[in-house]
Amino acid sequence: MAAHGKFVFRVFAGNFVRNATFLKPHTASATLQTTTIGRRQFSTSNTGQTEFDVVIVGGGIVGLAAARELILRHPQLKFAVLEKEKELASHQSGHNSGVIHSGIYYTPGSLKARLCVEGLDLAYKYCDDNNIPYKKTGKLIVAVEQEEVPRLEKLYERGQQNGVRGLRIIGADEIREMEPHCRGVKALDSPNTGIVDWGEVAKSYGRNFQQSGGQVFTQFEVTDFKTTKESQGNSAEGLKYPVTIVGQNNQTVRARYVLACGGLYSDRLAEKSGCSSVPKIVGFRGDYLLLKPEKCHLVKGNIYPVPNPRFPWLGVHFTPRTDGSVLLGPNAVLVFKREGYRMLDFDLTDTLDAVAFKGLRKLVYKHWQFGVGELWRGFNMAAQVKQLQRYVPELRVQDVTRGPSGVRAQALDEEGQLVDDFVFDGGVGELGSRMLHVRNAPSPAATSSLAIAKMIADEVQNKFEL
Repeated sequence: MAAHGKFVFRVFAGNFVRNATFLKPHTASATLQTTTIGRRQFSTSNTGQTEFDVVIVGGGIVGLAAARELILRHPQLKFAVLEKEKELASHQSGHNSGVIHSGIYYTPGSLKARLCVEGLDLAYKYCDDNNIPYKKTGKLIVAVEQEEVPRLEKLYERGQQNGVRGLRIIGADEIREMEPHCRGVKALDSPNTGIVDWGEVAKSYGRNFQQSGGQVFTQFEVTDFKTTKESQGNSAEGLKYPVTIVGQNNQTVRARYVLACGGLYSDRLAEKSGCSSVPKIVGFRGDYLLLKPEKCHLVKGNIYPVPNPRFPWLGVHFTPRTDGSVLLGPNAVLVFKREGYRMLDFDLTDTLDAVAFKGLRKLVYKHWQFGVGELWRGFNMAAQVKQLQRYVPELRVQDVTRGPSGVRAQALDEEGQLVDDFVFDGGVGELGSRMLHVRNAPSPAATSSLAIAKMIADEVQNKFEL
């Protein structure tokens, strides 16, 4: 029997009431594939255990960080992570620029601001403790024109409010000393910004989780959540593990509680458990260029533009990577497939779902000119290089090649506004009261992952009384 109720839509900056519909009870069982610890990756083997105290849906960096934190706090409980791909960290966690952000950009008092500043220190310590290579490259946010300087100064003030350490504004001569090939009138120097392979960090979280007794199931794509009052044979275990999680291939696991960290599919997972469809996840693909190896000397550290307040993105930038290569870009193009890494990738369901949402139509209407420009730069490498030449005038089209792409999950409200903070969501009723959803975790979620994990673990502990 379906139930109706209300839940608090939690952005930790305000409360919004939505309607919730809960799913019908159901019982099922099946065998699964689980991953065991490998040297650098996860392999599969059989397991019989399918009942857990807490199941984390989503094997990206936020889900794995939360799983690790939970099992460290509650080693006596049983935990599992479900991941739909063959490998952990297959999407956003493994397709990003690899920047360790310092916390400059975010609204003072927001979760992004607080958790990024906290997460930066935790990330560096974790990498040191686990022998994960990283580099403190620093970052220059460069004002090329004098009219950008007031915005740069406001950014400095914001960073100060957020508690970002070591910030200073430098002039053209010092820009040249730090980045000999970069042009600018002033810049904001952020010395604690760094670079790391976030995919490797996420997989390290996964190894920590497994070493502590947690189980990771790959190729488990969740299609439904159901409440189960009794198990087959009228066993009392049906009451102990009332949530049945159903996979695409008829796999099932049962849980007392569920934490959903679904990334690009976080809205759909939330809807399956009776939560609101808003905020809706919209995917934006970013196409990077790469400096040719013989030209990597043009860039020493991260070089970023002063953000334009008219647009929702940071703009093109130069990002060194831990392997010695240098990323340039990205652009930001609306995708027609949530995991569409190539320009012509298309999925009818994803496209219809996006087009039907009025918030997306409002966003497109508001920023269509920007969108057309980004699409053009995606097709035309010279147009993208022209943007980059504002900062490094020596750069030429022949100095770059096509690089990787990533798809960013961005939550969008009904008014066409990109949700600017991390969003967490919970429901009520038989099913919803046993679930917690991470609805929006864009950048700087990787930098913030260990701090987010601590906050989630606190919330899970309080909400579910572990």
